[in-house]
Amino acid sequence: MALVLQLRSVSGLRGKGDRIAKAAFRGLSFYTRVLENCEDEAKFDETFRWPVATNIDGNEILEIQVFNYSKVFTNRLIGTFRMVLQKVVAEGQLEVTDTLIDDNNSAIQTSISIGIRYQALDGTVGTWNDKEFLETPSVHSEGDGRYSLETDSLLSSHRHGSDVSPGKSNQQSTERNFRRAGKGVFSAMKLGKTRPSKDEHRKQDDPAVLETEDLDRKAMRYGAGLEPDTISLASVTAVTTNVSNKRSKPDIRMEPSAGRPMDYQVSITIIEARQLVGLNMDPVVCVEVGDEKKYTSMKESTNCPYYNEYFVFDFHVPPDVMFDKIIKLSVIHSKNLLRSGTLVGSFKMDVGTVYTQPEHQFYHKWAILSDPEDLTAGLKGYLKCDIAVVGKGDNIKTPHKANETEEDDIEGNLLLPDGVPPERQWARFYIKIYRAEGLPRMNTSIMANVKKALIGENKDLVDPYVQVAFAGQKGKTSIQKSSYEPLWNEQIIFTEMFPPLCRRIKIQIRDSDKVNDVAIGTHFIDLRKVSNEGDKGFLPTFGPAWVNMYGSTRNYTLMDEHQELNEGLGEGVSFRARLLLGLAVEILDTTNPEINSSTEVQVEQATAVADNCSGKTEEFFLFGAFLEATMIDRKIGDKPINFEVTIGNYGNQVDGSSKPLLRRKKEGGDGDEEESELLQNSSEDEGGEDGELVSVSSSQPMKPLVTDRNYFHLPYLEKKPCIYIRSWWQDQRRRLYNANIMDKIADKLEEGLNDVQEMIKTEKPHPERRLRGVLEELSSSCLRFLTLADKDQHHSSRTRLDRERLKSCMRELENMAQQATALRSQVKRNTVKDKLKLVQNFLQKLRFLADEPQHTIPDVFIWMMSNNKRIAYARIPSKDILYSIVDEEMGKDCAKVKTVFLKLPGKRGFGPAGWTVQAKMEIYLWLGLNKQRKDFLSGLPCGFEEKKIPQGQNLPSFPPISLLYTKKQVFQLRAHMYQARSLFAADSSGLSDPFARVFFISQSQCTEVLNETLCPTWDQLLVFDNVELYGEAHEMRDDPPIIVIEIYDQDTVGKADFMGRTFAKPVVKMSDEQYCPPRFPPQLEYYQIYRGNATAGDLLAAFELLQIGPGGKSDLPPIDGPTDMDRGPILPVPLGIRPVLSRYRVEILFWGLRDLKRVNLAQVDRPRVDIECAGKGVQSALIQNYKKNPNFSTLVKWFEVDLPENELLHPPLNIRVVDCRAFGRYTLVGSHTVSSLRKFIYRPPDRKAQHWNMAGEIVVNMEPEVPIKKMDTMVKLEANSDAVVKVDVTEEEKEKKKKKKKGGGGGGGGGGEEVEEEEPDESMLDWWSKYFASIETMKEQLRQQEAAAAEAEEKEEMEIGEGSKAQLKNKDKSKVPKDDKKKKQQPVPELPEKKNKQKIDELKVFNKELETEFDNFEDWLHTFNLLRGKIGDNDDNATEEERIVGRFKGSMCVYKVPLPDDISKEAGYDPTFGMFQGIPSNDPINVLVRVYIVRATDLHPADINGKADPYIAIKLGKTDIKDKENYISKQLNPVFGKSFDIEATFPMESMLTVAVYDWDLVGTDDLIGETKIDLENRFYSKHRATCGVSQTYSIHGYNTWRDPMKPSQILSKLCKEGKVDGPHFGPGGRVKVANRVFTGPTEIEDENGQKKPTDEHLALAALRHWEDIPRAGCRLVPEHVETRPLLNPDKPGIEQGRLEMWVDMFPMDMPAPGPAIDISPRKPKKYELRVIVWNTDEVILEDDDYFTGEKSSDIFVRGWLKGQQEDKQDTDVHYHSLTGEGNFNWRYIFPFDYLMAEEKIVISKKESMFSWDETEYKIPARLTLQVWDADHFSADDFLGAIELDLNRFPRGAKTSKQCSLEMVTNEAELPMISIFKQKRVKGWWPFVARDENDELEITGKVEAELHLLTAEEAEKSPAGLARNEPDPLEKPNRPDTSFIWFLNPLKSIKYLICTRYKWLIIKIVLALLLLIMVALFLYSMPGYMVKKLLGA
Repeated sequence: MALVLQLRSVSGLRGKGDRIAKAAFRGLSFYTRVLENCEDEAKFDETFRWPVATNIDGNEILEIQVFNYSKVFTNRLIGTFRMVLQKVVAEGQLEVTDTLIDDNNSAIQTSISIGIRYQALDGTVGTWNDKEFLETPSVHSEGDGRYSLETDSLLSSHRHGSDVSPGKSNQQSTERNFRRAGKGVFSAMKLGKTRPSKDEHRKQDDPAVLETEDLDRKAMRYGAGLEPDTISLASVTAVTTNVSNKRSKPDIRMEPSAGRPMDYQVSITIIEARQLVGLNMDPVVCVEVGDEKKYTSMKESTNCPYYNEYFVFDFHVPPDVMFDKIIKLSVIHSKNLLRSGTLVGSFKMDVGTVYTQPEHQFYHKWAILSDPEDLTAGLKGYLKCDIAVVGKGDNIKTPHKANETEEDDIEGNLLLPDGVPPERQWARFYIKIYRAEGLPRMNTSIMANVKKALIGENKDLVDPYVQVAFAGQKGKTSIQKSSYEPLWNEQIIFTEMFPPLCRRIKIQIRDSDKVNDVAIGTHFIDLRKVSNEGDKGFLPTFGPAWVNMYGSTRNYTLMDEHQELNEGLGEGVSFRARLLLGLAVEILDTTNPEINSSTEVQVEQATAVADNCSGKTEEFFLFGAFLEATMIDRKIGDKPINFEVTIGNYGNQVDGSSKPLLRRKKEGGDGDEEESELLQNSSEDEGGEDGELVSVSSSQPMKPLVTDRNYFHLPYLEKKPCIYIRSWWQDQRRRLYNANIMDKIADKLEEGLNDVQEMIKTEKPHPERRLRGVLEELSSSCLRFLTLADKDQHHSSRTRLDRERLKSCMRELENMAQQATALRSQVKRNTVKDKLKLVQNFLQKLRFLADEPQHTIPDVFIWMMSNNKRIAYARIPSKDILYSIVDEEMGKDCAKVKTVFLKLPGKRGFGPAGWTVQAKMEIYLWLGLNKQRKDFLSGLPCGFEEKKIPQGQNLPSFPPISLLYTKKQVFQLRAHMYQARSLFAADSSGLSDPFARVFFISQSQCTEVLNETLCPTWDQLLVFDNVELYGEAHEMRDDPPIIVIEIYDQDTVGKADFMGRTFAKPVVKMSDEQYCPPRFPPQLEYYQIYRGNATAGDLLAAFELLQIGPGGKSDLPPIDGPTDMDRGPILPVPLGIRPVLSRYRVEILFWGLRDLKRVNLAQVDRPRVDIECAGKGVQSALIQNYKKNPNFSTLVKWFEVDLPENELLHPPLNIRVVDCRAFGRYTLVGSHTVSSLRKFIYRPPDRKAQHWNMAGEIVVNMEPEVPIKKMDTMVKLEANSDAVVKVDVTEEEKEKKKKKKKGGGGGGGGGGEEVEEEEPDESMLDWWSKYFASIETMKEQLRQQEAAAAEAEEKEEMEIGEGSKAQLKNKDKSKVPKDDKKKKQQPVPELPEKKNKQKIDELKVFNKELETEFDNFEDWLHTFNLLRGKIGDNDDNATEEERIVGRFKGSMCVYKVPLPDDISKEAGYDPTFGMFQGIPSNDPINVLVRVYIVRATDLHPADINGKADPYIAIKLGKTDIKDKENYISKQLNPVFGKSFDIEATFPMESMLTVAVYDWDLVGTDDLIGETKIDLENRFYSKHRATCGVSQTYSIHGYNTWRDPMKPSQILSKLCKEGKVDGPHFGPGGRVKVANRVFTGPTEIEDENGQKKPTDEHLALAALRHWEDIPRAGCRLVPEHVETRPLLNPDKPGIEQGRLEMWVDMFPMDMPAPGPAIDISPRKPKKYELRVIVWNTDEVILEDDDYFTGEKSSDIFVRGWLKGQQEDKQDTDVHYHSLTGEGNFNWRYIFPFDYLMAEEKIVISKKESMFSWDETEYKIPARLTLQVWDADHFSADDFLGAIELDLNRFPRGAKTSKQCSLEMVTNEAELPMISIFKQKRVKGWWPFVARDENDELEITGKVEAELHLLTAEEAEKSPAGLARNEPDPLEKPNRPDTSFIWFLNPLKSIKYLICTRYKWLIIKIVLALLLLIMVALFLYSMPGYMVKKLLGA
């Protein structure tokens, strides 16, 4: 299906010029080559082909534009030709000659002549006339990879002379035609620039998108005449850049990395829990990783326990297993020895999710707890924790542990990966298991065979069921007895939070067996690949689709050594089965009452799916040809060898292949006894009935011939065996096609990026152009994907996942295209590196998208069989060889010759066994629909005849059983082996005896062996004569076979050890080409050597393949190198190829040797260093007595040597240390290779820059408080904002100062007057104040850096998204005001501050080692590790550490011979020191070393209880200090606060080891971890690391100057050493050094407050800015604390904790330093907290009265300080409160120890009755008050509680009425107070509890008074507990009924009557009175009336 255009010529052109034409159709444009200097006619004669995916509509337009081509400016348009394709569609073929039109649509006289052909979808093809293709030999009408797209032009810039024109379709046919015409390749190569498809983008600054430079290096570079650098570092481009279309790239790395166990450590810190749901609980946290469980301690009766406990889990498993392990954190209520407790809530996540986080960790995040048993319940609380997963070699940067005072914003720090919403819902995951087929025999039971023999019962020998594991739960289907094709139709339902934090679902078919069930095969569904979380995303969905399972080989053995493969570990080596399954997810509506709320796994029946749901079954055809089988491992033995190819079970000789089910049913055969054609090796004469094609799946066995001592080869010569297999699969090719398109885009992108990196690395010009080209290509290929992928024919079998994936891929790629276009315009010279990183993300995304989760056709396996035993295999993904008529959709290896290396299966392939090649095969594969079969031979090298089996003789499309090549070419291969570097150490001496073996086809040759070196320079030419290659000559030119180079270590006995391998492609010269530039002679190139998956050095070599023409060898260029007399017949590399040399001098500074270990048990006594480079060298002086003085007596020596001009080719320099023994014997101690001399090359300083520097004075603006002001500002800002003040600075002093300044305002609590008295006094400040202030600053800086980084990233995003993403802009706008606000606010609070604010001086806290900050202090003295011994081959490579046998200290300097003037002319130049002027003497020197240890954090627990008892041990030379008495009990974050003084003599004692040990009562103490510091480098460094320079100079107080030398003395010493003019102290506080002027204060206060003049502040100012001093300046080490990781040699590479410390050093010949600073830990201060509970009110009433049924409560209040639950105190009981009112007047007294600085209470208590000593805990200061209802006979009822954080709690309400729930829920809005400042607080606080709906409600109010006294104050004014003396409280006035009714019934009755029924009784009495009165009235009325009437 294609539109083909033949552009013949353009005539009637005006003038003379270079012409180029562009043809565009459907948005895809092709360029022709450039025709130079044409006059009136331009004959293009080029053919372009557009693969079309949907039929062409008659209204579509083809457009051709003709340009005048310009190298520099934009091409000028001559005219355009547009044609509507109506007629073409109708007729299929058309010849047109027509005139062009110009911009104004008017015709011009230029005319164009073209031919067009259209081949429609149905495959009807117009016929070609011969003339159209200029007698091309073979024309394939369908896309067979001949025509590749425009983008091929952007192939990597290393082309081996291909003649692909950049910017036009690469058409084999026209190229061939060029060759026919006898022109060389260059006629096709004069191509002009590649052009972006849109001319509008062309700007003048970038004349070309891409300079294609074919390896024809010096070829004219289009665009700019640049001389390319001639080497590319370690490029494998020569192999990986695929030039032509007949071969695909080989894969370089050999060893499978999957399935290899590695070391992992999961460390989890449980900090605290909050808001746990439940009343009065005793929570314990259970931490589970995989199957291991650990528990925290139990905290009593609290809903917010504080643990701060650390757990570590160590694993040694393969990565896949590790990342699928589930981390489960659960909170359990009241667990003890007897009962397991009840689960409150749990949280789970898999290890992989943690590992993918930045830094592999979550730090201080809150996990949301939920109850898996009850889906309807909401959240059950929060748990704060740190989780980190460390693999070997990962280093984790823990954020610096300072005091975590900031109140946590829980919602903002949830333990969830980015992008997961905090509100996760419950969801059901339905995994539907339909059926399986193709299961292997699992005849475990011998009984089965017996049965068969006796009864003849032929049952299938497998009882399969499916087990699904997800998120730590497992479910399984029923077992289908004896069935190879089981039908289940069941669904397994998991209930889990969505989105789940577990990424993979594991689906396993297992065979049920009475003894043990075994896995048949395993498949993982990665949820990220079957769902999309974007706003247009979709829930996980899958299938119904088949998944293929791979595992061990199918021939059953009882003990399967590869069983692990069936468990999904490692790469499967054979097809096991396929399973039809589906996945759906439904989000649950938890409000629905019918919902089943359990999360147990359920299994139900599922509705069966139709047979064709997964696609229509089609017949596929697989063809393969073996062109070469060489490098067959000799260990296999010389039995006949054959190869078997299988796809699924088809072609497998064990199972045989059968036609698919559908066919069987039609034929009515009964299911069991189907006629499966069991294929043994089909002999040539058997054919199927009626010419039916019977598969041939394996080659004929053949005896191997010997190549050399390691390898055999098979003598295929001209007869190449073939295989072909028919198989039936569901036709789901579309999935694979889409994946292929994306894979190809990704491959191209990767190749382009490698190029760009290569160009940057080798400093080639214009990497930015190449990157622009790459982006251009990326965006065009992404858009191309949109057109191709969208044309899918809506067939019924597309699953929902297919549709959704297609949508999301199209969205992603469209987006990527836009971003790439945007990025392209931003790529500038200076931004290349940053943009490169961004583009890398595209690559990862593409690779992720390309991975198709729903399989279709199983992978193809190629097995090598020797004597019918399976030896080695290769696995080829079926999508890579799948055929499509559209080029982009075709698999990358389809119809191409691929070099495949076979490897050993499973575990056998690990380690060295996996590195040896089992066999190297050149194989050609083609897989496609049977009906598209006609093209299956199209990609083979031409020139063969087909040999078929008799039945197929005259059928044209019948596949051949072998190919007979009639054409063969003879070549000579020349391998120029120059040198190798950084090879692998294979001998125990730490060196190797390397030689290289070069393999080509079936020949091999070796270089000579060079002894004892890791950087051999062989300089040898290997000539392979009479190399016979089969096929057409011209194909060889572009597609030579690859060369394999293996490097071995020669051993005197035994066979040579393998050291590494690399590949190369030779540059080919045909006999009719000239041997002349630009392609010849070839340039040396670096090839990366691989050993397994690891790199193992580089090889510098060049390879050329020269055709031997009819004239024989005489035509070849002569081999005329300098013949080497000494080496006899060895040919050196010829002149044009070897590098150009010039004379260099290498100066070596010999300083000394350190830490030499014993050699062969003897100590090293008289060592010497030999330096060698390129055959020349120099020896150091001999050290006479290593023990006494390990330094050299002569410091500088030099030698001269010829080195290549090109620095990248410089040979390595070898340093070897030998020990001179008696009788002139030498022993090698160790060696070191400096692989790159670049950093030691002397480059004279740039004169111009210097002059400018020296002119005039530069005043350095000195603001002494710059760094700190910023931080204060931050804090103040918070204080002024209306939010609650969370003061970040831990110093209470700071807070007080601030309060004072603000007069107590600013929300900081109470009136100013209380604070006033506490102005801190200098004496209160200590070293720790300084330390904590500094940590705050450091955290603040980190925060700002992060913010800045985030902002930069956002900006980056903005730029990329410009245009395409309007919404981003809005986001940005909304951000602006916020930032502005900040900016406006910041300066405001700062103004009044400046006057009298007393500042805490700070030091610098480095959160890493000082060395990393100062470049290892190698400013002039370098340390070279001496290595010895083999590099281990096992997985845990004998680490570099273990091979180190000592260190050589020295340096070197390399420069071209005449010594540069600027050095030799300088004053005081000493010629003996050459370039090393002004270095100190290396005589022994005595030094006082003072080591300060501050604290350790995150220590690895060493005891069973998950804690450690750490103490410090220090070793320096002979001094060994073990501070064992002062161990700190049960602490993983101990504060040591100690200093140690040690006297040492450099150089003998210069390595300081500080270790942390774990104290044990019995047995030896264990090492937790240690750190080593090289003091000597620090001592001599120019950075002056002896004693850090403080921020300010003071002579008393906490910040006393520590150095015996004052700043002014240090400054003058530095000036003298650096030959700097100065220091000149001037009036007015100025000092001038060189041309820099510093200003500063000039007075200092002594202890008595007297001011004296001083220059020290000025000198210090200069020192703190020493890096600004020209030439001599460098950064001086500030006063600091460094954080060093602790490592344990038993667990290499995994950090065991960190140690904060610093070291001062003072030479003993100087004045002695003062006493060490006291950094002992602060002692906690003793306080007493008195809490008076006055009254309660509105307490809810719990009890019902027996008689009257009324509600009442027996109230009492309980209180305790957090962490001291056992000291809880209760008031007495207020019985029978009927209103919730209670009167107590009761005093609690809580004494406690408090650390002000850290805001923690310090508790020391024994952990259990068995503990040896007390453990110290630090706990936040929180007071808990609870209200209870007392019961006599049952447990008391808990009613409510409140917890007050004593540092910040809401002020109590004035009255009970004003006290509301707000005080608890809405803390952020309320003013907070601290008892430590207020001292005395009284008020009402609410008691709260959670009701049934988890809502907080008020359950009472308490009126309390808190009074805080220091221990001294408490002694002065004592008070009694409860209501006792002294200072007793009065008895509460309680109503009498509080007595219980049965003690005093009358009283109770009276009370009842009085209170409850008082009014009722009054009412009744009144009513009675009224009645009586009425009655009396009625009674007396008549008599009265009578009286009245009668007048009596």
